[in-house]
Amino acid sequence: MARLNDDAQWIILMGFLVSFSFFFLALVINQSTVVGQTTAESVIEFPKNDIRDVRQEIVQSVNDPNLLIIKEDITVLSINRKGSVVQYTNSSNGSATYIQIHYNNGVTEYNENWSNV
Repeated sequence: MARLNDDAQWIILMGFLVSFSFFFLALVINQSTVVGQTTAESVIEFPKNDIRDVRQEIVQSVNDPNLLIIKEDITVLSINRKGSVVQYTNSSNGSATYIQIHYNNGVTEYNENWSNV
């Protein structure tokens, strides 16, 4: 740059500055797109309907005489079909029934305490 005059050096310096600014803005915009995408994916991955279905079956099977068989079936079916671990315990205290439900599919963990008091 020794042979260029002052105006040419200024033009080249501004060119570097503008190109660096474009690179920085492109990097920032790229990162904001990734953050928005992962946030939207996490909302989509929440298995709300799967949890509702499992919860409904558990609550319906509380007073069934084949409770142990149903409990084993729910556990096996949830692992094989949905790839999720479902465990629950139930206890009765007089006329009240208490159920603790645990759901985990590797991404979402859900715990619920249900009672019919």
